[in-house]
Amino acid sequence: MKTRARWPRLLACGAALALTVSLSACGSGSGGGGGGDDGKIHILVYGDASNKVEKQIVATFNKTSKVKAVLDTIPGADYQQKLQTIINTPQAPDVFFNWGGGSIKPFVKADLLMPLDDFIKDDPGLKDNFLPSVLSSAVLDGKSYGVPMRGTQPVLLFHNKKVLADAGVRPPKTWDELLAAVKTLKSKGVTPIALGGGDQWPTLMWFEYVYDRVAGPELFRKAVNGDKDAWASADSKKALGMIRDLVEAGAFGTNYDSVKYTNGASPALVARGKAAFELMGSWYYAQQQQDAKDFAEKGLGYTAFPTVPGGKGDPSDIVGNTNNFYSVLKKTKHPEAVEKFLKLMYSDEFVKAQLAIGNLPTTTNTPKFLDTSASPAYARFQYDLVKKAPSFQLSWDQAYPPSANAPIRQAVQQFFNGQLDTDGFIKAMQALPTE
Repeated sequence: MKTRARWPRLLACGAALALTVSLSACGSGSGGGGGGDDGKIHILVYGDASNKVEKQIVATFNKTSKVKAVLDTIPGADYQQKLQTIINTPQAPDVFFNWGGGSIKPFVKADLLMPLDDFIKDDPGLKDNFLPSVLSSAVLDGKSYGVPMRGTQPVLLFHNKKVLADAGVRPPKTWDELLAAVKTLKSKGVTPIALGGGDQWPTLMWFEYVYDRVAGPELFRKAVNGDKDAWASADSKKALGMIRDLVEAGAFGTNYDSVKYTNGASPALVARGKAAFELMGSWYYAQQQQDAKDFAEKGLGYTAFPTVPGGKGDPSDIVGNTNNFYSVLKKTKHPEAVEKFLKLMYSDEFVKAQLAIGNLPTTTNTPKFLDTSASPAYARFQYDLVKKAPSFQLSWDQAYPPSANAPIRQAVQQFFNGQLDTDGFIKAMQALPTE
């Protein structure tokens, strides 16, 4: 579970995403997208446990296709580095795995990717058979550049049921209820909210949700499209004030920057009853199943993020990793075969295979098979959350170009620990590259 559920998110947040479009490189093999052609279509994916399904779907495709598909995998730690090296060479794939948003923006700018609008015109199912809030993450400049190909990972507020019950606290539905819960839990000697601040990206999740609840998705949409004034807006300052209030209330304790999620420390605080809540991606459930199985089965609860009364954001909005996507190189020699391959991403076979390994597809036929998943109630909760969401905001560090990744994480951490004030955070975000 660890490799499948957690590491794709960490790579997307980590230093390995220092992505720039390389226009000259060397490699081995021969793909179809960059100029070479061995008569096949090459599908390049992030190497992990989910490859089991990808191999199965390629095998299904090859049973009926004259042009055969080849699945090429790159170990996770090397994936993005290798992709940027081969993306504009004869070794480029025809189709490749990505996170949508900022992860493909440099490739779109370099005119390397094929807009999929003609495919969608031929087969409206490539649009209509996926949840709209997810599909939009791979739309840039009004054109579609990706088809969802794994599972969704919304961010949820998890909690220890026993800790809350012992303190007489219910899962908070509003921001004020969250602040009240923090006060009560502190009085009981419990850290209200576990936070792996040492990894930085878990802290970012709090910003993503508070900003959306206060300002709605439009503020961040403007910011990531280059409107620097958005960060200095009244709504931005209000969101920062709320975050500061939460930190100063002692919600996260005092040593959160020395705690990490990646080594299992922050989830352990919740599992052992040392902390009450943790805001984390939906892979958290699998993480607790692996590290604290009894707790995961009996003591772990989960809810949506609290609402902010009077905020501009819809209470049903969510943030996180919308999905992973397949994008297509413009130079592919076999577009008809590629189109046929992409249609399998909404097939019943695809959905059942993904659910069997713990992934949650974002296709409209997924509900038919939710009872076959490892945890049907949890899968249904997530699916309904994503289906109802008017906006599914892609994580900031994935929506921005990869060159902005480290500066975003640093600004977030420094604001949390008091090294940056409101003006300092705003200036740091205004300085982010958007291209």
